[in-house]
Amino acid sequence: MKKIVIVSDKIQTKYVYELSEKIGKNFNPEFKPELTPKEMLELSVFGGKYMTDCKREFSQNWFKKAKLCSEKHDAKLNFFGVNASQPLLVWRQKGWIHSDDPRGWFQWYCWYYMGRRHEDDERQIKRWRAIRRHIAQIKKNCLPGDWSCRRKQRQAVLHWAYDSRKI
Repeated sequence: MKKIVIVSDKIQTKYVYELSEKIGKNFNPEFKPELTPKEMLELSVFGGKYMTDCKREFSQNWFKKAKLCSEKHDAKLNFFGVNASQPLLVWRQKGWIHSDDPRGWFQWYCWYYMGRRHEDDERQIKRWRAIRRHIAQIKKNCLPGDWSCRRKQRQAVLHWAYDSRKI
């Protein structure tokens, strides 16, 4: 059963996409995120600022325990208490943003998780896989379970749906 979603928020107006898969199912076999969007919001990725104006299109369950801050990015909310984000402007300048996903990778992931399949999926999954180099650095330089080691890198790994608490 397919569903049409129309997005109208501060960044997008009348963007339409289709949900063609069941929520959380039928992912590309190379894409195995360790965290769901709900779990990521509960861990406060992106300083709580992310998605504060577009909650209506997602399950309200995602936001019950989410750590959000609609006024500003607040690194203290992040699981590791540090800022591991670059401004969206930097992402745009580097060409990492697809016009259909103007908020970036996490927006793409939320919609992918919800069941949208898109022409940009392959590129985004390739970017997700590339983050494994940071996991290798954490494993090489930190004792298992030492969350004080490479906190910024651990927070950045959370941004990509890898659970760096388990490293």
